[in-house]
Amino acid sequence: MSELVGGVRSLAGARSSWYERWLLLLLVLVYASSFIDRIIIAVVGPALKVEMGLSDLQVGLLSGFAFSIFYATLGVPIARLAERHSRVVLIAISAIAWSVMTMLCATATGFGWLMAYRLGVGIGEAGSTPTSHSLISDQFPANRRATALGIYALGPPLGVVLGALGGGWVAQHFGWRAAFYVVGIPGVVLGALAYLTLREPKRGQAEGLTITAQEAVPSAGEVMKVFFREKVFWQMSAGVMTAAVALYGTLMFLPIYLGRVYGMSMEHAGLSFAFVNGGGAIVGGLIGGYGSDWASRRDRRWYAWIPALGSLLAIPLTAASFLTSTWYFGIPLLLLTTIALNVWNGPTFSIVHGLVEPRMRATASALVFLLMNLVGQGLGPTLVGFLSDRFAKYGFAGGDYHALCALPHGMTPAADVLMSCHQAAAQGLRYALLVPIVMVLASALLFFRASRHIKR
Repeated sequence: MSELVGGVRSLAGARSSWYERWLLLLLVLVYASSFIDRIIIAVVGPALKVEMGLSDLQVGLLSGFAFSIFYATLGVPIARLAERHSRVVLIAISAIAWSVMTMLCATATGFGWLMAYRLGVGIGEAGSTPTSHSLISDQFPANRRATALGIYALGPPLGVVLGALGGGWVAQHFGWRAAFYVVGIPGVVLGALAYLTLREPKRGQAEGLTITAQEAVPSAGEVMKVFFREKVFWQMSAGVMTAAVALYGTLMFLPIYLGRVYGMSMEHAGLSFAFVNGGGAIVGGLIGGYGSDWASRRDRRWYAWIPALGSLLAIPLTAASFLTSTWYFGIPLLLLTTIALNVWNGPTFSIVHGLVEPRMRATASALVFLLMNLVGQGLGPTLVGFLSDRFAKYGFAGGDYHALCALPHGMTPAADVLMSCHQAAAQGLRYALLVPIVMVLASALLFFRASRHIKR
């Protein structure tokens, strides 16, 4: 009899293990799909600039502010829905919605339509990540949570790799409109799979709590009280926010930088972009997740020390990356920079979820993403684009930069003027990408300050 019971338990454990792997895999793929649709603007940016005559500022707005304004602000109200209703259904609806809006970008005839559809992508994606965080934290116990969240955070780098390689190749050979259709379709399929195969875990399941559907959900005000009362909560969040300015500012302009400074084609720039941001974020996410869970057995302050050390290391690496004049030095340095800037994810959300009760977790994640995306992704690319245009203007010695260099589609300056325009644009973007180093320093200081409150 005992052997039979033991066999049943073993089978149940195996099924649970397999389901947990499938849950993480599917959520990673959904997250990857969202990031493909998010960064495809950066991949096809050179083609958009040529066909629509866009400035660097306009590209920055499309990849930053246009996406992040609704993605960030709607994250909290949708997270409130996730505290009350099926998280699986919300994830499925969100994936299908952002994928459809991405495909609509292929029909855009000008900057205004692209802006509108990018706003729609942001609305769709607002319901995914905080909801997935809540789902994961109810499935995995605290001592495995940073690892699980770190694995989930592999979605963006996987999305960068697939979006940059696939999107860059499609855009190079079939045009940028085809690229939007190709990257939008998988999200619809993944949304359907999530609805059909994922199950809703009980709230508090990982902690052994029993929370019924009838119990009151803590208000958003109660979550905000925890946010401001717990110094480690808002300091870790602020550290993520400031690091994100540099991370997203670099991410969204890297393909344009590689083409402008190193003369790479769209396809080759996409390949390098995938290697740098995809590989760097995967390695950084794993170091942050596994490393913090392992090191925290000795001292829980490693949950903040690892992101702090990553930010400090990123400062000289960023400077060296954008000051070197050759790609074979620049690309490896950019890879190391990306690794250093991506170790924060697992440790940060593990700490945040440990500070709140189960029905606060989606809202807590949404608050972190509100800061990270509204300020980080909203400000980062927009700031870099604005500064790039200004630095190029001041660095152009041939007269009025905008009158001579920013000509309508189909018109090109004279050969000597064209060379001067190219040099001014390359130097302008190089210097603009150096400015966010200041934000990385602020990030390191905030993570170190948070470590002082974690042990308690």
